[in-house]
Order: sequence, then C-alpha cells, then structure tokens
Amino acid sequence: MFLKVHRAPDGAEVVAICDRELLNTTIVHGDVTIPISESFYGSRPAGEEEVRRTLAGASNANLIGERCVALAVEMGIVERSGCMMLGKVPHAQVFRI
Repeated sequence: MFLKVHRAPDGAEVVAICDRELLNTTIVHGDVTIPISESFYGSRPAGEEEVRRTLAGASNANLIGERCVALAVEMGIVERSGCMMLGKVPHAQVFRI
C-alpha cells in the first residue's frame, strides 16, 4: 500500500491510502474519473502495521483499493456497505467529527 498524510496549516489532516497496484493509474467508472497519483497517495510503500497505526489516529481518510478498504473494515473504521464501488475497486472516505 502507499500512504501519504496531508497536513493543512490549521492542523487538519487527511490520510490518503491506496493499494500498491493502483498507484499511477486512472479509474474510470461512468462519468467519474479518478487519477490515483503519487502527488496524493505518496510514493513510499507502507506496511500493514504503519497503515494500521496511521488509520487508527486519522480524523479524515481517503482509501482506494481492496486491501486498504478491507483493513479499514476489519479495524471498524468503515463499513463495507458505506463504500463506493468504482467498477470492481472499493473506495471509502472517512470523516470523524
């Protein structure tokens, strides 16, 4: 998986995680086109434990791919029914208030 933490000047964070094979691809589903780029998802591979630690403390997250979404489901962060399917690729967004 690839992981990148985006930090805003006000301290807000968005954790972006994608499955390894999706990086630098584009998903097209109907009228929706999602580029899965290094600029958003990062360029450094992250292991499962690092992804778990980062997700556990994330207030906002953007996840795309079967493995990272399954991990978030396993951790109780998202429910499978709350994920959007882009073709065969699951996508989830997390906002904790």
